Amino acid sequence: MKIYGANALAGPTAAPTSRRTSNGTFKLASEGVQAAAAAGTLQTVTSIDALLALQGSEDATERRKRAVRKGRAALDALEDLKIALLSGAPEPENLRRLKVLGGEVPGETGDPRLDGVLGEIRLRVEVELAKAGIR
Repeated sequence: MKIYGANALAGPTAAPTSRRTSNGTFKLASEGVQAAAAAGTLQTVTSIDALLALQGSEDATERRKRAVRKGRAALDALEDLKIALLSGAPEPENLRRLKVLGGEVPGETGDPRLDGVLGEIRLRVEVELAKAGIR
């Protein structure tokens, strides 16, 4: 495979054709190789940026799944904090985890109902952190 220019790739080329002469030796036909090379050239994606953009794009379902996963993690941290409060005093590790997970809850997912629930989770996290004196 040959690379021409910055981003163009040449596809596989055909093997040179050969002919048998009357005395039993082989002779290469060079015009067939040039024609096969011209026909075998393949243009692929012309830019690395386009490939990166394709890899970076995510659909709405992936975005929604990630938001739900982060929301559940924040709810789990709130539950751990509740258990710690009921059993005595919360450990600083619980509050740090809550702060990190609360900051990861996304703002907009494209689904208004999910956005409302995530907004309530973020608000509850902020209230608990404010009660503990953590900004």
